[in-house]
Amino acid sequence: MSSYTMSLLALIGALIAQSWATGLATERFMLKEQSALARRSWMALAIASLIFALQHGYALELAVTTGLYDLRQAVLAGVASLLLALAVYGLRRPA
Repeated sequence: MSSYTMSLLALIGALIAQSWATGLATERFMLKEQSALARRSWMALAIASLIFALQHGYALELAVTTGLYDLRQAVLAGVASLLLALAVYGLRRPA
């Protein structure tokens, strides 16, 4: 497998994981039976996750359209996004 293919797979994984984290945080924000501080915190996390998902999407688009990529950055983005998604999933309390 070439480094270009590994970069694309890592960026796709990062985009999926970050989008999942955005959805989980938005779901928690929508719950009414929590404090205003908790709701604002979940909204901030959802917005930040969405911005990072957009950044991963732009990096993926750059790699596909122009062939410019950085394997270390793509792998780092993939691992960080996966860990963030798992952290958001773990922070959710049963509703």
